[in-house]
Amino acid sequence: MRIRGRRVLLCACTIASLAACGPVATDTSIGRTTATPTSAVSTSPPPTIAAPPMPLTPDTHKWVDLQVGDCIADVPAVDLGEVSVSIVDCATAHAAEVYLRAPVEVNAAIADVANHVCSAGVPDYTGRPADGGPYSVTYLIDSGQDRTANNPLPSTVICLLQSANGQALTASARG
Repeated sequence: MRIRGRRVLLCACTIASLAACGPVATDTSIGRTTATPTSAVSTSPPPTIAAPPMPLTPDTHKWVDLQVGDCIADVPAVDLGEVSVSIVDCATAHAAEVYLRAPVEVNAAIADVANHVCSAGVPDYTGRPADGGPYSVTYLIDSGQDRTANNPLPSTVICLLQSANGQALTASARG
């Protein structure tokens, strides 16, 4: 009985293999299965493979990776889903400069807290007071950190200096 079971399995495998080769015809009068030959040349075009995503260029980075001293061509519109920024030499025209990265508490990553933290960091970076100086302050908040861990400071505020008059900056603000 074991041998018959193996033979049945072997026959089923052979039939499945023949089916993979092309159309299968069964002659019911003699109980045999035969394969009908098919053309070896396929007329359908090869499958299209999607191109991999374009890598970031050397001067383009995710805004969440910005570091103190980085100057960026434009402030990203994160509310519209923009995720990358172009980092430029601070001696060339740029829209903003990162001057502080600071951790913020759970549920405290709001405008008042971010403005307070960023304003407090201006004198340390520029050597000038935050109010009445040549710079205005803006920020980005990275809240994409793991909130499942017991981390009281899961978000990061990335503080940016811009020109107070809206013009492009042409040098580092570092004092």
